[in-house]
Amino acid sequence: MNALMDQKTAARAEAFADRKTAFAGGQGSAAERLAAVLAPCRGQVLAGYMPMRTEIDPLAAMVAHLAAGEGGRVCVPVIEGPGQPLRFREWTPEAAMEPGEFGALVPAAGEWLVPSVLIVPLLAFDWRGYRLGYGGGYYDRTLEALRAAGPVIAVGFGFAAQEVEEVPVEPTDQKLDLIVTECGVIRPGT
Repeated sequence: MNALMDQKTAARAEAFADRKTAFAGGQGSAAERLAAVLAPCRGQVLAGYMPMRTEIDPLAAMVAHLAAGEGGRVCVPVIEGPGQPLRFREWTPEAAMEPGEFGALVPAAGEWLVPSVLIVPLLAFDWRGYRLGYGGGYYDRTLEALRAAGPVIAVGFGFAAQEVEEVPVEPTDQKLDLIVTECGVIRPGT
């Protein structure tokens, strides 16, 4: 297992550098593409995220989901502790925000929601649908629990430059259903 951990650590270092370079070039129409991919999910609870550092920014797609009406709600992840799945607190553009774990902003108050569609940040991804995250396993635990309870769509969102040939994986890693970049949409397995 140590060899796999070393492999993931090295992959993360390279992925951070690749993402930083891509971020400097701007995200083009990535958020609009993401909003179009999410359009069939109007009316559902969507989990987005508050971008930090060099993460691609999903906020325009989150706002579009709310603006579409049809009762769709948006939430963002809250880390409650190591080894636990994420919880999701309702978010609107007007929500009062405060720093959460690792510096990500989270709503200071609001209802806890259970999403059926998640926009998932990433450091790297491959065409199989695997993602490399920050190493805490939060999204893997969360997706496993949500999928055990019912249908869930996990949409990876990143820059095309974050694609790698093969993400190192372990049995607990959860696949993404779609990956959206500024260059297009990847449907793993097709």
